[in-house]
Amino acid sequence: MAVRRVVPNIQSEAVQKSREFYALLGFEEVMNHGWIMTVASPSSPAAQVSFMASDKTAQVTPDMSVEVDDVDAVFAVMRDSGAEILHPLQDEEWGVRRFFVRDPNGRVVNVLGHR
Repeated sequence: MAVRRVVPNIQSEAVQKSREFYALLGFEEVMNHGWIMTVASPSSPAAQVSFMASDKTAQVTPDMSVEVDDVDAVFAVMRDSGAEILHPLQDEEWGVRRFFVRDPNGRVVNVLGHR
């Protein structure tokens, strides 16, 4: 299992202002689904921050996203460890397979892989 990137998710209703603010730091919008918008560094595309009002298909909004190379294997490890799964492993319409798990600090982690 390998981690491909880690993205902080900021719950926000101020997406436009966030886009403008992070542009001052050199970030550019790379994804916008209406309910989630992600900015990235053009010189280091894995350096990203996402902003969302609420998650489209989950009851909770994740604090961070961790993209892995094998989400099914990570899900099995987390489930077998007894970790609290908050959102089931499922394919999403925007091209990812994901689940949410709570970390020991109470933070919600969106673990995903692209299909």
